[in-house]
Amino acid sequence: MTDKICVGAIAGAFGVHGEVRIKSFTAQAADIASYGPLSTEDGSQQFTLTLTRSVTGGLGARLSGIATREQAEALRGTTLWAPRTALPSLPDDEFYHADLIGLEVVDTGGQVLGRVKAIFDHGAGDILEIAGKQTLLLPFTRQIVPTVDLSAGRIVADPPGSDE
Repeated sequence: MTDKICVGAIAGAFGVHGEVRIKSFTAQAADIASYGPLSTEDGSQQFTLTLTRSVTGGLGARLSGIATREQAEALRGTTLWAPRTALPSLPDDEFYHADLIGLEVVDTGGQVLGRVKAIFDHGAGDILEIAGKQTLLLPFTRQIVPTVDLSAGRIVADPPGSDE
């Protein structure tokens, strides 16, 4: 497990006074502001985030130390990271995406399918991208993924059509 979690990204500048448009990756978008100072992935910059308004495609926000549109625009694409300790504990059947990336995936017979490469959410639920001999895209549902064992670093999956 990592000591920090990606909670959002800067989508670009908003307005002329240094505001940014934030895409929040938290369950409730506005929660991104409640996790204390956020940092860049490498930790080289740290920001206190103050939400200002809802905007198309995200949230408007002010970041400490950012006062001009040019400074805000230079941060486009920057991911924002919170310390794991600032985030809420999750119920047993919920997981942070960062904890699933890299886990080995086996089928119900123990055959290795690959490792979790990425997780996508296109609105209808999470999809796991499994990189192995072939790339698999699996819905992250209890039916398809009955077991996630973080301590063993393993996911058991029952891909559609695997029982034929």
